[in-house]
Amino acid sequence: MFRENLFTPNNFLALPSEFCGFERARVVIVPVPYDSTTSYQAGARLGPRAIVEASRHLELYDEEEGTEPYRVGIHTLPELEPVLDSPEAMAARVETVVGELLDRQKLVVVLGGEHSVSVGAVKAFSKRFPELSVLQIDAHADLRDSYCGTRYNHASTMRRILELVPAVQVGIRSLSREEADLIRERNLPVYFSKDLVDKSDWEEEAINRLGQNVYITIDVDAFDPAIMPATGTPEPGGLWWPQVIQFLRAVTLRRKVVGFDVTELAPLAGQTAPDFLVAKLIYRLIGFVLGSSPKL
Repeated sequence: MFRENLFTPNNFLALPSEFCGFERARVVIVPVPYDSTTSYQAGARLGPRAIVEASRHLELYDEEEGTEPYRVGIHTLPELEPVLDSPEAMAARVETVVGELLDRQKLVVVLGGEHSVSVGAVKAFSKRFPELSVLQIDAHADLRDSYCGTRYNHASTMRRILELVPAVQVGIRSLSREEADLIRERNLPVYFSKDLVDKSDWEEEAINRLGQNVYITIDVDAFDPAIMPATGTPEPGGLWWPQVIQFLRAVTLRRKVVGFDVTELAPLAGQTAPDFLVAKLIYRLIGFVLGSSPKL
């Protein structure tokens, strides 16, 4: 008889078959190893694998929340094969896969890869959830209409998303004049990092500007590079772990979060702390979403 307990499962959290089978699982992890439009330091394509590897060494008990979110079942798909002929085609592939999973009533968690993978995911969600809005946690506005010859560049992610649904941006501290003008002209709800230091009074206002159904997209460069150096375009002056966790907890208590992604981890040789940070962020957010959204 095959002895499964002699082998460490190669999936998110290293879950045994009882908790990782597709049919039983409430959550599906979609790794998307794609970074073809990265404009500075490449490596985000290696992010999904590093996240899964780090997660295999996390404790399954969440000591802050007193919960074990894995018990809802978390299935990890194989890495999605990239489409290299065009970023738009890659977005379409992500949309197809995410859409099929949503039709199976799964909570979909996308692991980037670069931030452009979020466009396909949001397209799929926007077709299935009314009054959807997007919460972006990021260092960069990502509002350029195009960059490096494509409108599906990672620097254009939120511009494409705003063509689909409204969005709230948090943690921003780097943008072009074009993007600054767009924010001002459209009066977009942007919460700059410099205005969030040692404050929490902005949280309620930001949440109130979200719709009832929320998709969260997190670019890991939102975190200060002191704790998140492993990303393609780090920016000083970022957010800290307790600050982000507090805000995400508040969002999930006040809104129905229907899915999320975490992108732009570019692993650094010999530095595993950023990988663990992202893995724990994902696990914590899964717990928040399922704990506060019984209808999911």
